[in-house]
Amino acid sequence: MALATPWPYPRWVAHRGAGKLAPENTLAAFKLGAAHGYRMFECDAKLSADGVPFLMHDATLERTTSGRGIGGEQPWNTLAQLDAGGWHSRGYAGEPLPTLENVARFCLANGHLLNIEIKPTPGAGRQTGEVVAREAARLWQGAAVPPLLTSFQVDSLKGAQAVQAELPRGLLLDKLWDGWLDTAKQLGCVAIVCNHALWDAEVVAQVHGAGLRALSYTVNDEWAAQRLIALGTDGIITDRVDLFSPAG
Repeated sequence: MALATPWPYPRWVAHRGAGKLAPENTLAAFKLGAAHGYRMFECDAKLSADGVPFLMHDATLERTTSGRGIGGEQPWNTLAQLDAGGWHSRGYAGEPLPTLENVARFCLANGHLLNIEIKPTPGAGRQTGEVVAREAARLWQGAAVPPLLTSFQVDSLKGAQAVQAELPRGLLLDKLWDGWLDTAKQLGCVAIVCNHALWDAEVVAQVHGAGLRALSYTVNDEWAAQRLIALGTDGIITDRVDLFSPAG
């Protein structure tokens, strides 16, 4: 059984920067997560209409910004003007949407690591994978540890693989659909990132036996974290940066 390659990432990963304690996918969230001791973060990246990778989870703008409509249909100079913090709480009003470059500079300057979930606007899966991978390779050129690129979208991972095969990739799963492990192998993935409830001893053994790492989202309860640690999984993505010590 493989796993000979050292895993360069810590066990604990802060979801969207600082979980729900700050507006998700903003630099304010990253800074708060870092203040809680986290040194690896997860974020969502998609493309503006003019091809700028920026951080946002939803396809539409309404939930987490002052904008309306589909984010990927608007140019970056419009998206850059939006308030991406006021929806969360008054103290974060005026917080802007960050570009992937903004977040990369913050992480690299502070020695933090990043898991970039490629979260394409529907219909732009492969293109988003290609652009995010190219931009990640440019931004992290020469860095000791590259970002981990993950996606639920096979097309996005294929795009990333085609243009920057050396960047590590992970397949996100919300269920164990037929052929998931073979697909991950074909994509050259280094990790499977599952809904934490999907892991059991057999599935962990399958993944480790294939030489891949086993990561989980989104783990917010102590009992769930302890179960995953006991199963021998490799990474835990959490909203509860206030509950879990990343040194644990």
